[in-house]
Amino acid sequence: MRRFAPSGTRTRVLLSVLALVSLVVVYTTKVSQKMPDFQVYRTAAERAAVAEPLYREDDGHWQFKYLPAFAVLATPLAVIPLPAAKGAWFAMSAVLMVVLLWLSLRAMPEIRRPPVVLLVVTFLAMAKFYAHELALGQVNLLFAVLAVLAIVLMRSGREIPAGVALAFAVIVKPYAAIFLPWLALRRNRTAFVVMLAALAILLLLPAARYGWEGNLRLLGDWWRTVTTTTAPNLGNPDNVSLRSMFTRWLGPDSAAPILAAAVSAILLALAAIVMAGRGSLPRSDALEASLLLLMIPLLSPQGWDYVLLISTPAVMLLVNYLPALPQGMRTMAVIAIAAIAFSIFDLIGRTAYTTFMRLSLITIFALIEVAAVVTLRFRRAA
Repeated sequence: MRRFAPSGTRTRVLLSVLALVSLVVVYTTKVSQKMPDFQVYRTAAERAAVAEPLYREDDGHWQFKYLPAFAVLATPLAVIPLPAAKGAWFAMSAVLMVVLLWLSLRAMPEIRRPPVVLLVVTFLAMAKFYAHELALGQVNLLFAVLAVLAIVLMRSGREIPAGVALAFAVIVKPYAAIFLPWLALRRNRTAFVVMLAALAILLLLPAARYGWEGNLRLLGDWWRTVTTTTAPNLGNPDNVSLRSMFTRWLGPDSAAPILAAAVSAILLALAAIVMAGRGSLPRSDALEASLLLLMIPLLSPQGWDYVLLISTPAVMLLVNYLPALPQGMRTMAVIAIAAIAFSIFDLIGRTAYTTFMRLSLITIFALIEVAAVVTLRFRRAA
């Protein structure tokens, strides 16, 4: 089978064009007056700069739900005028989108299709999520870049910076903690130890501004905020989590939590089987980490649809190894990727889009992608 080089002039030019087009079109048409999530981060940064409480119920829907260390690390945003800060954040996010695609390409165990094909198909599959991310001013692109960067670093034997990258990923989005048991099961546990140590340091960082007791109080406030704001979001059609899917299907006062927990346990068991089945496969980290990234929006009760952008490396992996799948699974994977990619409000219309989201079809298709990635390991393809 023909193999392709992971980079080249055409690849870099394509990435630059994708970045420029996305930057200009999205910012000028949708973003400049929006980015509400960025405003949440900036407000938290302003509060952290003067050691004020971060978690306030009167913030309503726009409550800060990230770890205290995130607010402390974001304090430079508080000194930049809002318009300039929004423009800089948007530009950084657009660059991160390109970096994510490039790192996903670098993370592939081997490249079986032309890099241009992988980049274009993956970009099209993820484009609606990238656009939504940029419009909100979210941090999922930063999270995904840190996670995939860790994969690339581990591939080249740089375990220490990989562990540090994953520790920062937890601060950006706490559900990166799912990587801890995975790192503990790898043959080389250096990244696991480094991640734990770096995470401990980062979690203590706010103590320099709030004091020891103040930092503990903030961590408690964070936990209460996250746990008490979950239930109201479960009925939102844009929530793609398993908990939300079963809640919409069966109602809030039903067996939805039990069913979601059972399916989540099955997914985690599958991930463990995939890890145990790596055997002597070279470069097995890419598939395993990609699988975890794909599962995160399904497992987290706060799994909004645009969080699926972190499945970029998993989608690229499927496109790369598509011929290795059995015919039936190959067809299902193509349908799943296409259905998720083109379920766009402006494309299919209000009625179809609303039905698609309320029925949680996007979650079902994401589960098909999970099955396809697992199948690749069972077939020893990656």
